[in-house]
Parts: sequence; C-alpha cells; structure tokens
Amino acid sequence: MSRLGHEPLQETVLDALTGVAPDIDPAALDPDVNFRDQTELDSVDYLNFVIALEQALGVHIPEQDYPRLSCLRGCLDYLPTLTAAD
Repeated sequence: MSRLGHEPLQETVLDALTGVAPDIDPAALDPDVNFRDQTELDSVDYLNFVIALEQALGVHIPEQDYPRLSCLRGCLDYLPTLTAAD
C-alpha cells in the first residue's frame, strides 16, 4: 500500500463504508464509535467493507485484525501499518 495521507485514507475508508451501506451519512459518524453501533451494518456488510478496503488499498487484512477496523479512528490508525506485501 502506498502511504496515503490522513485525508485520502479517510476518504478511502468512507468510500468503502458507503459502498456497502449507501444510506450512511459519513459526516455524521463519530470517529471513535464502532461503525456497527452507529449504523445498520450487519456482519456481511462488515465483511464486505473489509474486502472493499483490501481491494481499494491493495493489501491483505488478516482476519484477527478485523476488530481494529471497527471505527474510523481504528481504520486510520491501523491501515497505514500495512504494506502491499502483507
């Protein structure tokens, strides 16, 4: 994964999220609160969100790390640690 700045990475995360749940208002999301607590995401939506992130960023996200992607802040903290070789 190329090193994206904070804003482009946030945009990528929100695009992936709204791609699986188009009714979500990204501006209304609290970055520190679990996506599933703020939205109607179910487990399939969440899995599709993770897959969309993998595809958009060209990375592999290990299943044990999925919980780290549960909120916007978690995504912004975790995703920059990945590289395309993962």
